[in-house]
Amino acid sequence: MEQITLEQVLAAREARVLRQQRLSKTFAAPVLSFALNIAGPVKDSPLIRRAFFCGRDRLEAALSAANVPILASEQTLAPTGCEWQLAVRGDALALKRLCASVEDAEPIGRLFDIDVLTETGEKLDRADIGLPERGCLVCGAPGRGCASRRVHSVAELQAATRARIEAHVRAEDPRTVSDLVTQALLDEVNTTPKPGLVDRANTGSHRDMTVETFEKSAEALRPYWTACLQTGIETASLPAPQTFQRLRPLGMDAERDMYAATGGVNTHKGAIFLLGILCGAIGRLWTPEAPFAPIPLLCKESAEMTESILRDDFSRMQSAPAATAGEKLYRACGLLGARGEAMNGFLSVQSAALPLYRKALDAGLSSNDAAAIALLGLIARGADTNMAARGGIARARQAAKDAETLLSVAPFPAMAQIAALDSAFIRQNLSPGGCADLLAVTLFLHQLDGRRKRLS
Repeated sequence: MEQITLEQVLAAREARVLRQQRLSKTFAAPVLSFALNIAGPVKDSPLIRRAFFCGRDRLEAALSAANVPILASEQTLAPTGCEWQLAVRGDALALKRLCASVEDAEPIGRLFDIDVLTETGEKLDRADIGLPERGCLVCGAPGRGCASRRVHSVAELQAATRARIEAHVRAEDPRTVSDLVTQALLDEVNTTPKPGLVDRANTGSHRDMTVETFEKSAEALRPYWTACLQTGIETASLPAPQTFQRLRPLGMDAERDMYAATGGVNTHKGAIFLLGILCGAIGRLWTPEAPFAPIPLLCKESAEMTESILRDDFSRMQSAPAATAGEKLYRACGLLGARGEAMNGFLSVQSAALPLYRKALDAGLSSNDAAAIALLGLIARGADTNMAARGGIARARQAAKDAETLLSVAPFPAMAQIAALDSAFIRQNLSPGGCADLLAVTLFLHQLDGRRKRLS
């Protein structure tokens, strides 16, 4: 973390004024200037940037909710601090009230410094809208008395700043992950067409579930993802398998919540297992500065959490009576199912689905069509235990070849071709439910990685 000099501070202040003046002159409109109140010579760090992006998101959301048009904006990320200047359309006093509400809405807002300049360049104060000065960051005393008298040391101010940011991200990150997982589950079920699966066009090879069933299940599972991540954080200092051991009872509770929400229908049992493990891995690798580890590290951590325990499970399956269809298929032909995906670090996602999904997006396809193509990549691997349980090994292998044939179409198969495969799967009562769970994993990891890159 770079320490800056007084000369750098003054140069940055001058550059900020010039940007504000340029925006004001160009658009003849109020200008908002967002930065952070950071004491000391270090104005930028991974943790400070987290606070900056939080404030920017809050301000942008408030402007959108108030239907305030953003005419132009400029963002600066530098050792002298992060800044965001924007020209907007609206009444300056109303904008000052809106910005003050963002600053006062939550504890981390005390670090937000949002200036409002009128069309003529006049800076508005909180007193202009009838609000008192903000309290001290350390002790909460009203006004600027502590700052003017230098009551608190720079070290005290820095410690208070860090504590405030850390408290925010510790509460925010589990909610963010839960939201991303929930959205991935919703995006998966709404991806259309999906051979043999419930989508917006039909219910596939199923008669007991609809899109609405999946939506109810996804909503009921929200608390589970948060609990898994928190478990990962709490057990990060323990051997990785111990985290998995603590996740297993949570997964059983989540299954009960799923069945209660769906009236006894299994919509997300595989997803509960796979995504719960990933959330636990996120927690184990979580830090306030870098909350979301890169995908390969998350998948490696998932394997380390599960490999030894699941190998023991497979060993027991060799001699104990098979309790589930998946166990029967393992004993009959060695299919590992969801357990195999976890203990092998989500190899199908990393090597097949995610590259296909991103390649399709890069080619300009919609997220829906890219997801449909990624699903084909998963089906083509021929490892879905649900397919084998419904149609037998030979039919499941042929279905995998059919998916592989479609993927050989350059550059990508048309949605009409995937819809035709959907009809064929329905006629044969085939449903790649395990692949659907892995598609949800793919969509989740893609979105999570986007968040990670934004913060890096």
